[in-house]
Amino acid sequence: MILLAFLVSLQRLKFQIRLRDEEAHHLVTRRLPALMDAERGLPIDVPGPLRPTIADSAFQHELQTAIGQFAGFADETRQRADRAAKATLISTMRGVQSLANEQQLAITEMQHEHDDPAVLAGLMKIDHANSQLVRRAQATAVLCGTWPGQQRSAAPVLDVVRGATSRIRDYLRVEAHSESELAVTSRAVEPVVLALAELLDNAARYSQPATQVQVHFQPAHNGLSIVVDDAGVGMSPEARERAKALLTGREVVDINKLGDPPQIGFALAGVLAARYGFKVFVEAASPYGGMRAVLFLPNELLTKAETPAPATTMNEPAADQQTSGGLPKRQRRSTTTVPVQAAEQGNWGRGKPSVMGAWQRGSLTGRGSEDKPDDEEGTTAP
Repeated sequence: MILLAFLVSLQRLKFQIRLRDEEAHHLVTRRLPALMDAERGLPIDVPGPLRPTIADSAFQHELQTAIGQFAGFADETRQRADRAAKATLISTMRGVQSLANEQQLAITEMQHEHDDPAVLAGLMKIDHANSQLVRRAQATAVLCGTWPGQQRSAAPVLDVVRGATSRIRDYLRVEAHSESELAVTSRAVEPVVLALAELLDNAARYSQPATQVQVHFQPAHNGLSIVVDDAGVGMSPEARERAKALLTGREVVDINKLGDPPQIGFALAGVLAARYGFKVFVEAASPYGGMRAVLFLPNELLTKAETPAPATTMNEPAADQQTSGGLPKRQRRSTTTVPVQAAEQGNWGRGKPSVMGAWQRGSLTGRGSEDKPDDEEGTTAP
């Protein structure tokens, strides 16, 4: 009997050792690799124990402890790599921005020196390409934790739209159908321009080249909405949920999970919205079959736009400019003209030649950021 009991115990022990070997093999070949893929952001479920019968055993508890330590180490390594990558990108983007700014100064000087239409047309193309380069570098730096740039003067909402339009490739396809007497406060001008540029760029990229991107303003009692409609392919429910999560700004942006090539538009808009107090939504379908994006500006970020003084015309008589005999004096021809902005207002965004003037004004408005330092202290976001 003793020998029989010993043999039974020996067989049971061999069986338990075999179960543990299989469980350890399952851990190494299935569970840990799946955990690594999940840490990299892949949509993979980490499998559980191979045999649920040992789920409450001491051996399984030890395995769970090892998995927890492995996950913690992997997360710490990922965070360290993310910080190192962001630091490298910030340094690189600062160099790119510096070179782009020098190039912009050279372009501006050439625009002032040359009056040949062919030369100016070429300079405008270079200017436009440089604006897109600056925007890319600026967006990447913001996602890595820096501030968007320098503080600018308050700007009318329509000029903000123009500034954003000037930074995208297909700027001729953007049409603005309404005006507003409101202006964006100086602190929020650059962040709103950056966020809106990403929305306009997405709308243009994901719609047919022959279609237009429509922009209009919707005032509300507590703010103003800038509505962007496209006639593109729309978004799947999964993509819409992902965009909604990014646009809240509450999700920590992992630059390693933005795809290849990186899709930074919604992530950037969410970061800026959370930091500066406006909101961005892409939860509705456009009436043109694509998507509708809404950038909502609360009253705290809005102010009244300054009204320019009316231009003096030659035909306006002056009551006190008469001779002693009551005859009108000869007046010197006025050099004051109607502002270009008013003259081109009706044609902006419709692909006509006057759009170049509007685009250049928006581009120059975007460069006004070099005059004054940002009101945020430091260069890195907390």
